[in-house]
Formats: sequence, structure tokens, C-alpha cells
Amino acid sequence: MATTVFERQRPAASVIQHSLERTAHSVFWTDDLPADLRPDRPALHGARSADLVIVGGGYTGLWTALLASERMPGARIVLLEANRAGWAASGRNGGFCEASLTHGHDNGMSRWPDEMPLLERLGMENLDAIEASETQFGMDFQFERTGQLAPATEPHQVEWLAEAAAADEDAVFLDQAAVQASVHSPTYLAGLWEKRSCGMVHPALLAAELARVAEERGVEIFERSRVSGLDTSGGGVVVTTADGSVRAGRAVLATNVFPSLLKRNRLMTVPVYDYVLMTEPLTDEQLTSIGWDDRQGIGDLANQFHYYRLSRDNRVLFGGYDAVYHYGRKVRPEYEYRPSSWERLASHFFTTFPQLEGLRFSHQWAGAIDTSTQFTAFFGTARDRRVAYAAGFTGLGVGSTRFAAEVMLDLLDGVQNERTSLEMVRRRPLPFPPEPAAAIGINATRWSLDRADHDLGRRNLLLRTLDALGLGFDS
Repeated sequence: MATTVFERQRPAASVIQHSLERTAHSVFWTDDLPADLRPDRPALHGARSADLVIVGGGYTGLWTALLASERMPGARIVLLEANRAGWAASGRNGGFCEASLTHGHDNGMSRWPDEMPLLERLGMENLDAIEASETQFGMDFQFERTGQLAPATEPHQVEWLAEAAAADEDAVFLDQAAVQASVHSPTYLAGLWEKRSCGMVHPALLAAELARVAEERGVEIFERSRVSGLDTSGGGVVVTTADGSVRAGRAVLATNVFPSLLKRNRLMTVPVYDYVLMTEPLTDEQLTSIGWDDRQGIGDLANQFHYYRLSRDNRVLFGGYDAVYHYGRKVRPEYEYRPSSWERLASHFFTTFPQLEGLRFSHQWAGAIDTSTQFTAFFGTARDRRVAYAAGFTGLGVGSTRFAAEVMLDLLDGVQNERTSLEMVRRRPLPFPPEPAAAIGINATRWSLDRADHDLGRRNLLLRTLDALGLGFDS
């Protein structure tokens, strides 16, 4: 088997050790929030009534609340969150806000080829709307329309980029000299810069601003109010918590990686843990040494890929590669602590940017991503169209949760339009199998993806079979 550049050009162990000596196990984005955007909201107590109740206070639920307040002026909207608004994936992701609704062009073409022109237009319109929402609603979540750079770090990947550039008129192919002039990494052999299809945001600030504006428009948000029951036997919808209940005409379920209140969706997603590092702010000299003047988000081309970006204060977020599934589909705090993953990321970081040797990481954290078998969100309604749901964003929820909110509100209203007519919306993906088959299959797939990265990208029989069945899986 071949080695990768991250094995051929490993930094010294002392470099990795030094970089992690003072690293806090904490989410940088949450720590960076101003105090006035972290209000301690009350829990639900007693019985309330509403026109719409939303379960889940991440991006999906918050966008739904805000857009519902636009569609239904004066409506009573209640949002219930089990922890704090934006605390989970919405507050701790990389901040890549992508136009793609399909986890990239290739994944979309393999599943919905006839709809891809429409899906790509709708995705770009959704990204434009997110960018415009800062002005529209008076929000600031540090949106930068930087685009995204995909560098080739192995010779066989260069051809992939050339083919992708030929199919995308908005993308620019960069040869080795051009890509290294753009971002000074000795690992780069070529690159593809998609200039308009991605923006960078401050993840926790986006969630906090959505919550703030929604409340200003009359939405009631209750935190520490875990919903334990969903009852539609009385004609409407009643959701119950330990200390209260909400009776509403309709409900939206936006629990994503956490267990669904609908039995039909219990096997539709699995939680996969992702690990992240954040550096200290770079000095002017350090920033000059790596270039990166265009501040693009960067994601490399391996199955086990890295993603990295600059924060507003010129820290480098560096995450990805390991994607860890734990037996039983559990989401547990102890899964967020994995020193071996952070050590591996630190090693890969200094392979990518050896000129930054001596830099320290200020923060390390992890979180669970909700993955579906089609690698992108699925949608639906239940209980005589009184309940709508969306889940399975597979790492692209920063942008596509807004689209999902529009879809769910359309579905509740019975609207027939471009969104609700999509096959991606109308058809459910295949579920994951129950245990132990899920753990066996997912871990065998991850092993196979690692082998492909070490074998010039060649996919083995398992991966080819999954591709043929529409069950592709990567990190």
C-alpha cells in the first residue's frame, strides 16, 4: 500500500507535543460569544398553546422559527430546546456555509441527475438568502463569501480536479505554482477554487443571532426543556416535557443527531463524531508565511478529508479526518474526548504548514454529525401532515438547514412548488441497519475508505457495492 503525504512528511513528535501542551478542551466559537448573546432562557413550566411548536434549538429549528414568523405574522410560535440554543453541532462546526444541498456535485449526480440543475440553482439561491439575511434582519454572524479551495495533495487527485473544473464554469483550476502562490503549503500539487459556492460564518454567532432575532419577532424559546412525548390523538399536536406541555396546531421536529420522536425515523441517521483544533491567532509574520489572502475555506480530496479556515481574528481551525462511530448510536459527552484524534490532526496541520512550527492550539473539541445513507438531508411529514421533520444533514447543515426550514413549512402548508416536488424531498433514503450490523458495516466502510486513500483512490469491492446501492459513505 502507498503512503500519504501526511505519513511521508510527518513533523517531529516534539512539535506536536508543544502545540497541544496548553490546549483547552472547550469550543472556541461558544467561548467567543459576547455575553449578551448568551442569555439564560427559562425552562418550560406549565401548559401553553401555540400555532406552531418546534422541537430543537439548533440551526434547523431556529431557521424554522424565524421563517415561520415571516410567513405567519402574529402567529404564536414556541421553540423547545433540551439544552441551550445552538449548543450542539450548530455551535461547534467549522463554519463552512455551502450552496450544495446534495453533499457535492458528484453525490447529487449519482442520486438525482435529472434534478441537479434545479438543486444547484436552489442551493445557490439559499446561500444568497443567508448572506442577505445579515442586512435583512440586522444580524452579524461574520459571513464572508470566500468560496472554497480543494487542493490535491496526491498525484492521482490532480486529474480529478481538472475534470471537475471542466464541468463547473464558476470554478478556477490552479496548477501547482498557482495553488501554492494562493496558499503556501508544500503539500499542494494543484487546486480547484469554487469562488461563489461557499461562505464562512461564525457558527455559534449564527445560532445566537437567529435566536435573538426570532425572539424579537415574538418567538418564545425555552431551554433545558427536553421533549419526551408527542401526542396527536386529540386532533392537534401536544408535546410534553418534564415540567410542562405545548398544545399546537402543527409541529416541526428538528432534533437531527438526537433520537427522533417518530419511531419511523429511529434508524434513519447515525451519529458520527468529528474532531477539531483551533490555533492561537497568527502573527502578521505567520500569516504572511502561509499567504491565504483570499481566506477561502479549504477541504482536501481524500475520503478521510481535512477542512480548515481562518477566523476573523486569524486563527486557523483545522478539523476532520477521523469520523468515529460508536456502537449503539449513542450521543455521549465522553465520546467528545479523544486525544489520539487531536494528536493526528496536529501532525497533519504541521505537515500542511511546516512554516508554522511553534504555533500552539488554544482549543480542542468534538461533536456528533447526523449522517444519512444518502449523505444529505431527508424530509417528510407524519400524523396527517401535522408534523414535519428534516434530518441527516451529514456535515452540510450550516447552509442547508435554512432550505430545510423552507421545505418543512411548505410541507405543513401543503404547498406544491419547486422545493416540495424534488425527488430528494419526496423520497426517503434507506435506513441504516440495527446493531450489530450498523457498527460492523460502518467500521468496515471506514476501513475501506482508508485503504482507498492509500491505494491511489481505488475503491474496493465493498465501496463499489455501496456506491451501486446508493449507500456511499465517507468521512
